[in-house]
Amino acid sequence: MGAQVDEGRRPGVTSEESAELKRLRRENAELRRANEIMKDASAFFAAELYRPTTRS
Repeated sequence: MGAQVDEGRRPGVTSEESAELKRLRRENAELRRANEIMKDASAFFAAELYRPTTRS
């Protein structure tokens, strides 16, 4: 059946489209993780800017 979809004889998602969708989902998850790391880092550094410094 997969070959029939790939050849256009049956409706559905082709093997190429399925592989691309899998790759894009993986990339999307990776980018979401990176965004969370960046948000945490920016919050950390923003807190450092407003922390009072004690100098002797």
